[in-house]
Amino acid sequence: MKDIVLIDAGTGNLRSVQKALESVGANVFRTEDADKVLNAKKVVLPGVGAFGDFIDGMKANGLDDAVKQVVSRGVPMLGICVGMQALFEIGEEMGEHEGLGLLRGTVVKFADTLSVKIPHTGWNQVQVKKEAALFDQIQDGAYVYFNHSFYCQAGDPSDVIAEVDYGIRYACAVRRENVFGVQFHPEKSQAVGLRILKNFVEA
Repeated sequence: MKDIVLIDAGTGNLRSVQKALESVGANVFRTEDADKVLNAKKVVLPGVGAFGDFIDGMKANGLDDAVKQVVSRGVPMLGICVGMQALFEIGEEMGEHEGLGLLRGTVVKFADTLSVKIPHTGWNQVQVKKEAALFDQIQDGAYVYFNHSFYCQAGDPSDVIAEVDYGIRYACAVRRENVFGVQFHPEKSQAVGLRILKNFVEA
């Protein structure tokens, strides 16, 4: 199934994700209409910016409930960057905000005491923790592109399929049943990122 509904929560960055998905063979339908999300066979939830603004944008159009409904029916969904963060229960950016609650855990800011530059911007290596179709043909230590100041503290270690080391080790890719998420930007990660998107499209 190569038809992908690309959710527009009003945070931008959709065009580059859409082009990347199309380049690996997906038929992409971009929408902010909750009813169209409810009819999706596969969903991609990209996002940039602040956690709270992103969730508010989803709630404004009923996209939050639509996503929960399709996920409960077993529809595969991939969250990208803030889209991955939104999968969790709580985000602490600009105050505490409820996420979609599809995964256990909290999105927190990098500690000021870390000896790394914040935001985490640029190329870094993924450390694959366990086999997952999303990472088929992706080597442990492959480089992908990051750009974020908050990170996900996964409440269930079994959800974590890859980590990254940036002052601390944390989840950069997750999966629970039909819910997937990547903190990095596959659309900016060249061949590795396109392979990950292709794996999702073709699964």
